[in-house]
Amino acid sequence: MSTPTIVVVGHGMVGQRFLEALAERGTTGHARIVVLCEEPRPAYDRVRLTSYFDGRTPDELSLADADFMERHGIELYLDDPAETVERAARTVTSRAGRTFTYDTLVLATGSYPFVPPVPNKDAEGCFVYRTIEDLLAIEEYAKTATTGAVVGGGLLGLEAAGALKGLGLTTHIVEFAPRLMPVQVDEGGGAALLRTIEGMGLTVHTGTGTQEITVDDSGAVNGMALSDGSVLATDLVVFSAGVRPRDQLARDMGLEVGARGGIVVDGQCRTSDPAVFAIGECALAADGRVYGLVAPGYEMAQTAAAALAGEAGEFTGADMSTKLKLLGVDVASFGDAHGAAEGCLDVVYSDSRSGVYKKLVVGAGGELLGGVLVGDAEQYGLLRPLTGSVPPVSPEQLVLPAGAGAPVALGPSALPDDAVICSCHNVTKGEICACSSLPEVKKCTKAGTGCGSCVKVISQLLPPSGEKGLCGCFGHTRSELYEIVRTLRFTSYAQLLDSHGREETRGTDGCEICKPAVGSILASLDGGYILDGEQAALQDTNDHFLANLQRNGSYSIVPRIPGGEITPEKLIVIGEVARDYGLYTKITGGQRIDLFGARVDQLPGIWARLVDAGFESGHAYGKALRTVKSCVGQTWCRYGVQDSVRMAIDLELRYRGLRSPHKLKSAVSGCARECAEAQSKDFGIIATASGWNLYVGGNGGATPRHADLLAQDLSDTELVRLIDRFLMFYIRTADRLERTSTWLERLEGGLEHLRDVVVHDSLGLCDELEALMAQHVAGYRDEWAETLRDPDRLRRFVSFVNAPDTPDPSVRFVPERGQIKPDLTFLTLEGAGSR
Repeated sequence: MSTPTIVVVGHGMVGQRFLEALAERGTTGHARIVVLCEEPRPAYDRVRLTSYFDGRTPDELSLADADFMERHGIELYLDDPAETVERAARTVTSRAGRTFTYDTLVLATGSYPFVPPVPNKDAEGCFVYRTIEDLLAIEEYAKTATTGAVVGGGLLGLEAAGALKGLGLTTHIVEFAPRLMPVQVDEGGGAALLRTIEGMGLTVHTGTGTQEITVDDSGAVNGMALSDGSVLATDLVVFSAGVRPRDQLARDMGLEVGARGGIVVDGQCRTSDPAVFAIGECALAADGRVYGLVAPGYEMAQTAAAALAGEAGEFTGADMSTKLKLLGVDVASFGDAHGAAEGCLDVVYSDSRSGVYKKLVVGAGGELLGGVLVGDAEQYGLLRPLTGSVPPVSPEQLVLPAGAGAPVALGPSALPDDAVICSCHNVTKGEICACSSLPEVKKCTKAGTGCGSCVKVISQLLPPSGEKGLCGCFGHTRSELYEIVRTLRFTSYAQLLDSHGREETRGTDGCEICKPAVGSILASLDGGYILDGEQAALQDTNDHFLANLQRNGSYSIVPRIPGGEITPEKLIVIGEVARDYGLYTKITGGQRIDLFGARVDQLPGIWARLVDAGFESGHAYGKALRTVKSCVGQTWCRYGVQDSVRMAIDLELRYRGLRSPHKLKSAVSGCARECAEAQSKDFGIIATASGWNLYVGGNGGATPRHADLLAQDLSDTELVRLIDRFLMFYIRTADRLERTSTWLERLEGGLEHLRDVVVHDSLGLCDELEALMAQHVAGYRDEWAETLRDPDRLRRFVSFVNAPDTPDPSVRFVPERGQIKPDLTFLTLEGAGSR
């Protein structure tokens, strides 16, 4: 018996999912599989296409494991699409002239971008936004452009607009419909989205069409003529006005095609020729719809693979729900989002201050029919599976934010077992609950491997893990990883992950939990510049620019003022810098001065002046020592018994830059009156007539804790030695993001055990702990001074990589009380109600 041949035309996301479905059923073991791919690279994640502009490489977007094709004996031909099919002879001929005989032909040709038939649509400077090659071309052309326009305000159009803005272009969006995302959101949601996007500095033209692309004498784009009579000056145009089924090959073959496009298929995804299947965006499904989302395409791939394996199954329609983050704004719609059902009611919540719009569509019987969420889509993972059922709480409670109504104790456990949690792979709650861990869920069901919006709900459904690993990448705790790095002298995250990560994560990029945690460990042990090489990719958001990111995209500057002591000359420098750069100034509770409102491109200039005046980084952006407060002590105060200012300065200069699991705060009080509030700090010192008392494990904030007395009447030398030991023991043994207060309460034996270790040296670690601190003190370098000395390091401080001299236009301010405040555009308050 001859081996059957399955030829797959197209290798996009759906084509790759079809191959995986064949492999799961063992079909690849007894059939020859040939794949003809038009693009020069294997299948990649088109849903996350825009992440390329955030630094993700084409290889990182790839969906196929390096050895998947080889492991399953699949023949993949790149850059060689099918050109002709002879149905009678059952042959396919590719562009390169290769001819294959097939038993089964699967068309996964996807869709093509629709470009309106306007004059000069193919001019130099016009692009579509569909493939990695499209993005590479846009990126290159944008280097010489200043303004870009996107034709289309749908999902992909908004992503394209975000990409152009990120490339440093003044960006316009032109949408023919009266609102953005007209398919997914209603009028209220569109208004919320519009105002939020305009607040980011983009210009939106709705209810307007493109009449003509205008060009200069060389034939390059220089503008757009719009249907309202206006002319928009632009030198780059991206068409993102929807897609059309790519069905020309099927037409040439004589297959039945829908009146408005799409290859007609039945419930098993068979075309009018029983030997030919069609899946994904090129297919007109049995319910008469062409589906443009990846989840229905995956279902079609599963259905076709099942049919070839002799299994039952039909594709008769799919859930069109979607959740995305567009230009940083959460947008979701599900079910009957527009309220088309007869007799339905809307329950609406709109908050102009936070840019949030929520609408639930409810049937006459109380059943949830659908909804729209803009600005806050946190509940999407719970609401979508409830569609079609009567929620266990009132709809009003489901849209009101916490604190605005009765508390809602609605979690994933309230969902029925047949509720679909992962719509990308059609995985139910029951199937997820049969697994014991997230890696097992992903491996067995593929849930969580598509768009990723279901991962949070999946995690809530799984039983608490009995293991103590840091994350899904490491089975070791943070303290264990610290010991591994210290003992084996690892200097990179990749080394650690490849040698001590879980088997399935070795060779990967890791996750957002372990990368900053390991980055902190490496920094605390090595003391090198945190933004060099691999270390840069491990840092938290604030560390990327050595400054605190604020709510409007600007940054704050916090120079170190040890012990709160500052000369008039330095005060004048801070004032002059704030005045010259137009910064908001605020004295903090940590006895420092914060300067708010700097653009990222202004940070080096500001810090150059501060460093010249003798200031250093205050590390307000890092998990490190922040401040050591002090009162004026015996030098000035009639109650003081020790020089608290001198001690505070000495301690702050000793521990500055010390990276730790969480931020560290300290204070020194010159007497028992405790003006510096030392007992609310991670380590606090209070003067006595005989020396110093050392308190540890305190903190303020939402859950304040009074520090515990560790030792009393210490000399200066004894005090510093104990703090050295305490801090290094904490850094060595604490969990990720664990404050000293929480760590001390968790520590087996609590305060007494800590005292045994750092005071009485019960574990014989004290010499080692002191040596580690001495290494830190000797190796300290001010991060901003180091940055300013190196032109390569300074290159990161730009708002737009491709336009380094262009400031971010979305960072704007308005005056208030003689200073500035962020100019945040909010929605008009519309209230809440139902109809």
